[in-house]
Amino acid sequence: MDLAILNPSIQEFIQKQIGISVAKLALQKNPFPEVEWIAILNQIEAKTKAKEKLPTWYNTANIIYPSKISAEQTSSESTAQYKSSLIQGENLIDLTGGFGVDDFYFTKQFTSVTHCEINSDLSAIVKHNFEQLGVTNIDCIPGDSQATLETLPTKWDWMYIDPSRRNDAKGKVFMLKDCLPNVPENLDFYFNKSKAILIKTAPLLDLAAGLSELQNVKAIHIVALENEVKELLWELHKNYSGVTTIKTVNITKEANTTFEFNLNEDGVEASYSLPKRYVYEPNSAIMKSGGFNEISMQYQLDKLHKHSHLYTSNDLIDFPGRVFEILHNFPYSKKEIKTHLENTKYNITTRNFPETVETIRKKWKIKEGGNSYCFCTTDMKNDKIVLLCTKIK
Repeated sequence: MDLAILNPSIQEFIQKQIGISVAKLALQKNPFPEVEWIAILNQIEAKTKAKEKLPTWYNTANIIYPSKISAEQTSSESTAQYKSSLIQGENLIDLTGGFGVDDFYFTKQFTSVTHCEINSDLSAIVKHNFEQLGVTNIDCIPGDSQATLETLPTKWDWMYIDPSRRNDAKGKVFMLKDCLPNVPENLDFYFNKSKAILIKTAPLLDLAAGLSELQNVKAIHIVALENEVKELLWELHKNYSGVTTIKTVNITKEANTTFEFNLNEDGVEASYSLPKRYVYEPNSAIMKSGGFNEISMQYQLDKLHKHSHLYTSNDLIDFPGRVFEILHNFPYSKKEIKTHLENTKYNITTRNFPETVETIRKKWKIKEGGNSYCFCTTDMKNDKIVLLCTKIK
């Protein structure tokens, strides 16, 4: 960690360059030869990204930002704040500390937090930043967290792990055993040190695959930010053998929208009907959860088809996703398309449909955009249909 980057003149220069193309700046001469130009450019690029993602860090003086990959992989403040609302206690250890955004919020829920980071430079940066942020109940320990756990006699209320995929992992299938640390392999050891574990994974991990590798999973939290799934949180409790609860949240500037259900609950079946007055599309967190029958039951909505994942009703309800009023409903046929869609402008969505949005646009010369919406889908009779809609929410 080069503290020369904190020179007031350099910090002022960095602040003035926020938002300017780093590629363009790279062509200029370094006005501060005592510090490597690439290090200054990295600070400009990382701080620019932090403006929206990490406003607390952005608005705090003398923050040092890490390498580009560490900055990209860190949680946003919005998701970190939600994560911290799930757990609390006397002490927590983070085995994969990174830039420490999650731990910043964990310090508000725990008496003490231990931040483990194998990269000693990053550990030093995080320690420095926590001092700037005024956080006093955190201990930053550089080195392998496995060795730290083996050395310290402490028992932890919670353990937090954000495994990273190994570079040598082959194939496209995302499995926890292909990550560092290897959580499935070390789970018994971890439960000797802590009675509860929170694991963060990328949305790429299949829920069934994760459950097949882990034990004692009490809940899986699917976290979306502005309708984009950002992370999965696996809540494990020692000796837990009950049902797994799926909890979804879509975090927006206005509010957090939640939906939950118990996994593999018997007797949960959807009802079906042809399109009625309104059509509902679940948010991305619910789509990831697979709780399609539960949506039908909890909200008393009919599904259009088992695999379409669109819902309908005659009465308008508050719903965790997009809501539309159906203006026209017709078969997907050449005659109907020519009448209603050819040479028009629509936002198109396909659900359980044999053609892609691009194919439909090209075939019928439909432009993108505007305030009109079109769903191409399959109904309960297995007929291909088109719903022309206006958006309500």
